Amino acid sequence: MKRKNVITIVISLVVFIVAIWYFTASTDGEVETIMTKVKHGEFVIDVTTTGELEARSSEKILGPNPMELRNARIWQYRIEDIVPNGTVVDSGDWVATLDRSDLENKIKDQELEVEKYQTQFTKTQLDTTMTLRSARDELVNLKFTLEDKKIVVDQSIYEPPATQRQVKLDLEKTQRTYNQTLKNYSLKLEKARADMKEVKANLAKAQRKLDEFNTLKSEFVIKAPKAGMVNYKRGYDGKKQGVGAQISAWENVVATLPNLSAMNSKTYVNEIDISKVTVGQRAEVEVDAFPDKHFTGAVHEVANMGEQLPNSNAKVFEVIIYIDEYDSILRPSMTTKNRIITNTIEDVLFLPIECVHVDDSVSFVYKDGKKQQVITGKSNDNEIIIKAGLNSDEEVYLAAPKAASKWKLVTLPAGTIAKYRVKKEAQTAPKPKKRGGMIEIKGPDGKMMMVDPSKMQKGKRGGHQGGKRPGKNR
Repeated sequence: MKRKNVITIVISLVVFIVAIWYFTASTDGEVETIMTKVKHGEFVIDVTTTGELEARSSEKILGPNPMELRNARIWQYRIEDIVPNGTVVDSGDWVATLDRSDLENKIKDQELEVEKYQTQFTKTQLDTTMTLRSARDELVNLKFTLEDKKIVVDQSIYEPPATQRQVKLDLEKTQRTYNQTLKNYSLKLEKARADMKEVKANLAKAQRKLDEFNTLKSEFVIKAPKAGMVNYKRGYDGKKQGVGAQISAWENVVATLPNLSAMNSKTYVNEIDISKVTVGQRAEVEVDAFPDKHFTGAVHEVANMGEQLPNSNAKVFEVIIYIDEYDSILRPSMTTKNRIITNTIEDVLFLPIECVHVDDSVSFVYKDGKKQQVITGKSNDNEIIIKAGLNSDEEVYLAAPKAASKWKLVTLPAGTIAKYRVKKEAQTAPKPKKRGGMIEIKGPDGKMMMVDPSKMQKGKRGGHQGGKRPGKNR
C-alpha cells in the first residue's frame, strides 16, 4: 500500500515538472508575423471626437416674472418639484413647482403692512372728522355772536356816541374773528384732504404690492408654453438642474422644450488638432445608443477661445456640428462619435502606420528580407501616406519579424530623396511678410529689411547695371 502511494506521488511530480517546462520553455520556431498590402486610392485625414446631441433651437420654459421677482427682492429660487427629464407634455400641462417659502414670508410681512396702513387710514379719517366738526361748530357759534353784535349796534343809535363807538368796535372785532376762523377752517379742510390723500396713497401702494406678491405666487407653478419634450437646463458646472437646483432670477429658465427636428452634435476638440478644423468641413456622426445608425453633417461653429473641462488638464475648443438628417430616435444629451473630415487626398499609396519604422531619421518598412526606405507624407490616426519606396499591393510586415535586425537597409535613389526634400523645404519655407505694398527680405548684412518688389528687377542689384560689377582700374 505504501509502495503504491509513493509511485502515485512520483508520477504527479513528473507530470507537474513536465507541465512547467512546456509552458515556460522558449521555442526555436519562428514567430508568425502578420503582413499587409499597400493600399491605393483616397486617403482621408480626420479628427475623431466624442460629444453629445443638443437641439439647434429650443423654447425656454421661463420662471416667474423677473421684474416682479426683483421688486420682491428675490434673487434666486429653488426647484421644489419637476417632471422627469424627457417627459412629453402638452401646452398648459404642469411642469414644475418652485419653492415659495421666501415669497410667503414676504406676503405675511406685507399683509401686516397693509393692516397698519388701514388702521392709519381709519385713525386719520376720525381725526380729521373731529377736527373739522369742531371748526364748523366754532364757525356757527361765531356767526350767532356776530348777529348779536349787529343787533346791539342797531339798538345803540339812542346811546351816547362813546357807547355807539364801543359796540361798533365789538362788532368789527367779532367780524374779524369770524373771517379768520373761516379761513382757518378752509386751511384745516385742505390739510385734512391732504392727510387723507397721503394715507390713502400709502394704503393703496401697500395693497398693490400685496396683490403683486399674490399674483407672483401663482407664477411659482410652471406650465408648458407649448407641446414638446421637457429637457432639463444645465448649470455652469454642466450638471442638469432638477429637483433642488437653484435658479438665478437673472437667467430665470427652469427647463427647455427642444425642437427635435433639427439637431446638433456639440463636441470638444483638443488644442493639438483644432488647427485642422474649420467651418464647413464635412463630418460623420454616430450615436452610441444606435450604432447601426449613421448621420452626416458639417462643422458650423468653431470656438475662438479654449477652455478647460472639469476633471481635465487639457485645453479644448468647442465645436458645433449641424446634423443634416432628421430621425425621431435622436434625443438631446445622447452620446455621439464625430469624425470630422479635415482633408481628403486622392490617388495616393498608404498603409497602416504601424508598418513604418524610423532609425536615425530614416523611415523604412520590412519586406522581402530587407529594410526598404520609404518617404512618408501626411497621416491620420491609423494610416500614413507613402510617397516613394513602395508600389500598390506590395506586402509589408505589420511588425518587425524575427531576425529583422540583420536585414540590410535598401535606400532610395539620391535623386528621389532630393526631389521630395526640395518639395518639403518649399512647403515649409516661411512666406515673406508684406506691409503696405512692401515685402520683408534679408539684406546683405543678414538683417531683415523692407523693400518695394516693383523695384527688384533682374540685373539691378546694389546699383550695378546689367548684373556686372565695374572693372578695376588697371
